[in-house]
Amino acid sequence: MSTEKQSKRPLTILVDMDGVLADFDSRFMETWAQKYPNRPKLDQSRRTSFKIVDEFSPEHHDDIRAIFSARGFFRSLPVLPGAVEALRDMQSAGMDVWICSSPLDEYRNCVQEKFEWVEENLGSSWVNRLILTKNKALIRGDYLIDDNPSLPFADTACWKQFLLDAPYNRYATHLQRVNWTTLLCVLKGKSE
Repeated sequence: MSTEKQSKRPLTILVDMDGVLADFDSRFMETWAQKYPNRPKLDQSRRTSFKIVDEFSPEHHDDIRAIFSARGFFRSLPVLPGAVEALRDMQSAGMDVWICSSPLDEYRNCVQEKFEWVEENLGSSWVNRLILTKNKALIRGDYLIDDNPSLPFADTACWKQFLLDAPYNRYATHLQRVNWTTLLCVLKGKSE
């Protein structure tokens, strides 16, 4: 039997895309204001629902969905501050980092543009680290960083979720909350 210390497997970190790496909300609100300047605006700091469509009255739902299913919407999402640096910091710390995102039901533009967004904002090497799935619980990993406090099938997942802090998920108290500044420290503590 060898007395050499076996090397520990690196942590596998899954990172959501929309609302975590890419700023879905600000792009949506900018487009909403341009297309419908006389319609109600949304104070993002007062959101209470994960799904932005639920913040508006039902008569606007089709117009809302038309905005984020339109060609160019996903590709034009701004990067959230600190997100790219955090991905690179996790990799530098020896973690196996993957982007794990769920496409919209209106997937025609969404799927291709998620790949384009990753290539344009993170580089071509990250395209091979993008996983698109409607059920994130099927994907193996140690931790998932996500802004959705009510992921479908999360109770069957092998990963533990950290909730990336956002106004629309502050009501959730069942998950450990992180932000891009604190995440690496939390994960390093888990890998020791």
